[in-house]
Amino acid sequence: MSRIGIAQRLPGCWYRRRLAVALWPLLPLSWLFGLLAGVRRWLYHCGALHSYRLTVPVVVVGNLTVGGSGKTPLVLWLVRRLQEQGWRPGIISRGYGGRGGQVHAVVASSVFSLVGDEPLLLARRSGVPVFVGCDRVAAGRALLAAHPDCDVIVSDDGMQHYRLERTAQVVVFDSRGVGNGRLLPAGPLREPLRRLSGVDAVVWNGPAEGRVEGAARHLPQFDMRLVGQRFVAISGEQSNCDADFLKSRKIHAIAGIGDPRRFFSQLEALGLEFEAHPFPDHHPYSDADLAFARHDVLLMTEKDAVKCEPLVTGEAWVLPVEAVITSQPGQPGQAGLLETILEKLHGRPPA
Repeated sequence: MSRIGIAQRLPGCWYRRRLAVALWPLLPLSWLFGLLAGVRRWLYHCGALHSYRLTVPVVVVGNLTVGGSGKTPLVLWLVRRLQEQGWRPGIISRGYGGRGGQVHAVVASSVFSLVGDEPLLLARRSGVPVFVGCDRVAAGRALLAAHPDCDVIVSDDGMQHYRLERTAQVVVFDSRGVGNGRLLPAGPLREPLRRLSGVDAVVWNGPAEGRVEGAARHLPQFDMRLVGQRFVAISGEQSNCDADFLKSRKIHAIAGIGDPRRFFSQLEALGLEFEAHPFPDHHPYSDADLAFARHDVLLMTEKDAVKCEPLVTGEAWVLPVEAVITSQPGQPGQAGLLETILEKLHGRPPA
């Protein structure tokens, strides 16, 4: 089976409520993974492995599951809200999909194959300093050395990067929730659900069917939806259009994100009919991947666009989205997500 086939089939098994029969042989590996993850976290907790504090507070936006869940739009939302409050944020990331793992500054003209797709998108959209590296401590120090006016760092992912001390932690789940609730490789979890006891808030990106209320019952919880109405041409001509302009055209849509259905559902909500082409998260596109759309209209996410720009030869449009965060019903008096994080940054417990 091809790499794409495996990458698409395995999550299909993970995100069932019951453990799929095909995953039973992987259970011993999941138990071993859980043991090793627990030992590693305990070593950091007892000081045998060292964590390092940066000179400014750090907010980690991460997840417990493998693959994208909507962290990048939430990071952009948080950076903008912090700026509105007078903070000067910077962003660090691992740079998944980039080469080498060394620390790099990311600018709008960076090459995605060096720095990764999500950091490049963050640099283009946020307008704040972005640094990548497998070692988030080194990335954070490099960012602060280059931008000493920065007074808070937002880490895109890094929930399991215990070398970096953090001031606040936000976990993001998408509509798939925790799937079968098993650890890798028999399930999608990087850590057990009890890890939620150490975070400050949970954000649910999408519908509620996959939620695990018991595991997060005592945490502040928020709903996130991604809103986008106008498409932007990938050609760089700064032209844009609405969905009505694209109707009655032959349309192909690609999505190489954690759950491609999120993007396809957005397009359907805009009234578009199209042929869907899902790809694995962080997929490195080639000319052959886009051959089907040479004479038709191609739609894609912003994350796909940073990789597909050099490959597109025909008409292609990107759908930029913005995160909208609201408190969940049934939690009267709860502080908003920004307020919850600001309380942590100021060293006070949330009201």
